[in-house]
Amino acid sequence: MKENPSKFLPLAPATLHILLALAGEDLHGYGIMLEVLRHSEGQYKLGPGTLYDNLQRLMEQGLVSEVRRAAGDDSRRRYYRLNALGRKVLAAEIARLEDVVRDGRLRLQSPRPRRT
Repeated sequence: MKENPSKFLPLAPATLHILLALAGEDLHGYGIMLEVLRHSEGQYKLGPGTLYDNLQRLMEQGLVSEVRRAAGDDSRRRYYRLNALGRKVLAAEIARLEDVVRDGRLRLQSPRPRRT
């Protein structure tokens, strides 16, 4: 059965940031927190509770999976990967946000008559 990505939208900010962080590569939890901090230029910080609660939900939804790493890696670290459905959901959310931004720009460009 094919999942409809739009049923997951809109994404909560934490979910969006986690999916964005995992879009580039598999990461462990602390790596996700650092990547979110980096790509948000320090504006968004995920705490461990928020991160792991979201990761658990994303795994249950089939958007993210836990992956094993090479033998030399620290076995205590769990790595996470964005699944195909997760990529589709992220792409759909980016398209939705682009529409919101486009609409916002149009509204700001057109002068509104003053009400008296």
